[in-house]
Amino acid sequence: MALLEIPQPFDFELSTERFRAFGPDPANLWHEDALLRVVGGREVRIADAPGGVDVEPLDDATAQVVLKLLGTEFDLDAFEAWAAGQPVLDELVPKLRGFRPPIAPDPFETLVTSITAQQVSLFAAFAIRSRMIHAFGERAGEAFAFPTADRLAQATDEELVAVGFSRRKAEYVVGLARAGLDYERLARLPDDEVKAELTAVRGLGEWTADWYLARHLARPRAWPAGDLALRKAVAAFYAGGSDLSIAEVRDMADRFDPFQNLTAHYLLTGARTVAAA
Repeated sequence: MALLEIPQPFDFELSTERFRAFGPDPANLWHEDALLRVVGGREVRIADAPGGVDVEPLDDATAQVVLKLLGTEFDLDAFEAWAAGQPVLDELVPKLRGFRPPIAPDPFETLVTSITAQQVSLFAAFAIRSRMIHAFGERAGEAFAFPTADRLAQATDEELVAVGFSRRKAEYVVGLARAGLDYERLARLPDDEVKAELTAVRGLGEWTADWYLARHLARPRAWPAGDLALRKAVAAFYAGGSDLSIAEVRDMADRFDPFQNLTAHYLLTGARTVAAA
């Protein structure tokens, strides 16, 4: 294996926690203390190492995917300095030092995963996602490549329903696969234009668009106020556990500017790890 340096601070255990929290994910598979992902038809093994991660095989293609997957686009030094002056975050962020939110390297995968998670628990979403990947993805070693848009464009609604999708979500996935979105062009657009283009596609609402900005494009001001888990985390840390509406959580975005995305991820992970400890 070869060392791929990761900007410090970096905590491999915390940064990969999401891949263990909700059940097995064949496309981001936790196996024998390492994360496995298929890149270009090859299984890539990512393991903790001093100063970064050991990656096998390591080349330009796999390095690019691993660096994105492990959240290296985020400036943690600037975030930590800003958080030191913020109520709640001044205590939470040091407890999660080195946590780099994982970023989905593939745009189509990001959107299909969001459709899977609409209005169900993440445990249920991961189970459906897992069955879909086994049914339509290509295996390489222990892990599977996430199904391509071309493959899912050929799927029938009945095939997706058979792995756990509702009829409507099956239609959304097949429709998205056939939509031919220009993801490279999307990545060059400002946040509001990305959201407008995504929400014009059937089955993609504001919640999905917000998470696309957050978990694929790593936009610093992405703030998925409509996410139930984020609303609960914000309520737990800032409102004594009282219910907060989507509008109330959205109105709180300005207090976290310009680090809304990192704040959201730290609150979510803190609610699962620190608050539960």
